[in-house]
Amino acid sequence: MANEDKKDFNQMLHKDTDMPKVKRITDEASIKKYGGERMYLAPPAAYDLIMKRIPCGRVITVGAIRNYLAEKNNADFTDPITAGIFVSIAAWASFQRLEDETPYWRTLKANGELNVKYPGGIEAQREKLEAEGHTVIQKGRKNIRYYVKDYERVLFDLKDKESEWKK
Repeated sequence: MANEDKKDFNQMLHKDTDMPKVKRITDEASIKKYGGERMYLAPPAAYDLIMKRIPCGRVITVGAIRNYLAEKNNADFTDPITAGIFVSIAAWASFQRLEDETPYWRTLKANGELNVKYPGGIEAQREKLEAEGHTVIQKGRKNIRYYVKDYERVLFDLKDKESEWKK
């Protein structure tokens, strides 16, 4: 995203859209890639709500959130493009608020990768994750990327904690 300082991300987070909805896709390549034709489109606030539930010391991936939302809404998959955008909107909205923080830094990209599009970029996310006890490692020489080491061991299981959220 660009011009983050000029955007009202909290307005974007709660903008009235035609989501949630399930859309049937017909593109054979996409059906094969994602394993079905029923694509769930979740609103930005749905991602924010889930991201708020990740406790200190734990992490989640955008893919795990997408899978959870698809399963909960009887869809084959969740749109990956809007998911990436909406996770970033949730992060920036939290950054702009004075209270009701969303711990967005705990939401990682695939394979435990840090997200350069979060407020403050990789360094800010790294600092927050390390403060919570995670080790961040660097991979690559030219295309350098950063990952939470052994992130699989601290993945938060959304399905396992679902019953607690309804209380």
